[in-house]
Amino acid sequence: MKVGCIGLGDIAQKAYLPVLGSRPGIELHVQTRTPATLTRVADGLHLPEGQRHRDLDSLLAQDLDAAFVHAPTAVHPEIVARLLEAGVPTYVDKPLAYELADSERLVALAEQRDVSLAVGFNRRFAPGYTQCAEHPRELILMQKNRIGLPEEPRAMILDDFIHVVDTLRFLVPGPVNDVTVRAHVADGLLHHVVLQLAGDGFTALGVMNRLSGSAEEILEVSGQDTKRQVLNLSDVIDHKGQPTVRRRGDWVPVARQRGIEQAVLTFLDAVRAGKVLSARDALATHELCERVVRAVQERAA
Repeated sequence: MKVGCIGLGDIAQKAYLPVLGSRPGIELHVQTRTPATLTRVADGLHLPEGQRHRDLDSLLAQDLDAAFVHAPTAVHPEIVARLLEAGVPTYVDKPLAYELADSERLVALAEQRDVSLAVGFNRRFAPGYTQCAEHPRELILMQKNRIGLPEEPRAMILDDFIHVVDTLRFLVPGPVNDVTVRAHVADGLLHHVVLQLAGDGFTALGVMNRLSGSAEEILEVSGQDTKRQVLNLSDVIDHKGQPTVRRRGDWVPVARQRGIEQAVLTFLDAVRAGKVLSARDALATHELCERVVRAVQERAA
């Protein structure tokens, strides 16, 4: 199987290439416009010259079976559209695009071409979070906080808060009939945002504070007088009387802990089986993010 990786930044090097570069039966091709990065990364993977590419035309000439896109968000629409038009099943880092219209266009193109399009919402595969999906979920609370990183609202919501939005959508136990957004914007920068989703018998809260004093991610689901808590996608704590703690094994790779390995293998298995994956549900997350963006912009105005 010929698999292309477009963009060789931190996320590709730390999470995706260790998985793709170690799987049997994969002929990995990498592409970036930065020569020094291409040489360094390809040398580390022991890739021959024919599997190193400086432009997308060269990569597409390899008749790829699948592609992973880890380039900056701003160029996702152009790159993903070319891959889909070439009939290449494509996995792309979230978000599909900064603008909802571009995301809608890419999903429609994938459907027109009958080509798989998957978006990298790896938390749906993270072991701690999948265990939360098996727990009573009358109240869901997710926090994803950072230190000293207030940012322009659209970029912050689509590049980072989108993980919170998608995780809440993944975990809510029924249809959402109420959406509420709270936010604080100062000098055009988003300091914190809170999203509440509610339905019959449940409430889900998503919080991001970019001036929290701590870089952390905490997920809690509770119901029927029990609670399950996941700290930084690692430790799982069950509360029913005396808390019990289950920690990540010392040798568990970070990509597996964060669900990235599972997301990659699920995508590749579908490609091998000839199963076309739809990005419609991922698009619903982008639509909700657009709703959050507009609510934040209205409050800022």
